[in-house]
Amino acid sequence: MDIKNLFRSNIHLKIIKFFHENQNSIDTPRGIATWIGEDRSTVKDALEDLVDLKILIAHRATSTTGYSYTRDNKLISKIEKFLKKTNPA
Repeated sequence: MDIKNLFRSNIHLKIIKFFHENQNSIDTPRGIATWIGEDRSTVKDALEDLVDLKILIAHRATSTTGYSYTRDNKLISKIEKFLKKTNPA
């Protein structure tokens, strides 16, 4: 999945915005689904898409997986530009 296509998907966009605005948070699919108001199974699939693109980091444990935002400053900058285009101030 191309990064530009992610911004056309409402659920991916909501997750990216959530983590971009809360860059130090780590949360589970259930918590993220609650924050963005979406179905947990759909959120879980989208989270894994974002892990594949290195936008999120998966912290896997036996009982659950927590997700956090990338630490790649170049990628964060690129995401920032896309977010400004999709939601100009």
